[in-house]
Amino acid sequence: MKEIKLKVNHKDYHVAIEEDMRLLDLLRNRLNLTGTKEGCGEGECGACTVIMDGITVNSCMVMAFQAENREIFTIEGLEKGGRLDPIQQAFLDEGAVQCGFCTPGMVLSAKALLDKNPKPTREEIREGISGNLCRCTGYNKIVDAIEKASEYRKEE
Repeated sequence: MKEIKLKVNHKDYHVAIEEDMRLLDLLRNRLNLTGTKEGCGEGECGACTVIMDGITVNSCMVMAFQAENREIFTIEGLEKGGRLDPIQQAFLDEGAVQCGFCTPGMVLSAKALLDKNPKPTREEIREGISGNLCRCTGYNKIVDAIEKASEYRKEE
């Protein structure tokens, strides 16, 4: 066991981990942040996407020890005072959620994109979510939602 410190959703943690523990398991099993989902476990689907130091990563492919002294952002970190983030609201408004399994990773990829590029084109949006697979909605509603989120963010 090794103890690491990290910041998750603006909160400091000191947590004991096993050497072979993945970031995904640390978030879900130790910190009870179960919004991050495990899909393929091979870094292909994006269901486990989180933001680490401003960059999206597949948490199933990151070892927990690699998160030491890093800042992690999960889907639970979007909520502000009991209100949905504009990205989450746009996903609901545009019908971009069906089964919801891919949604946390997709929303975090959208957040990372919009943080870097507040007014992306539809092509830039498609590129920004290219590491996230969705089997239910198709991507047009998701792209529409991210466009809408960029408008919502301007209104804040």
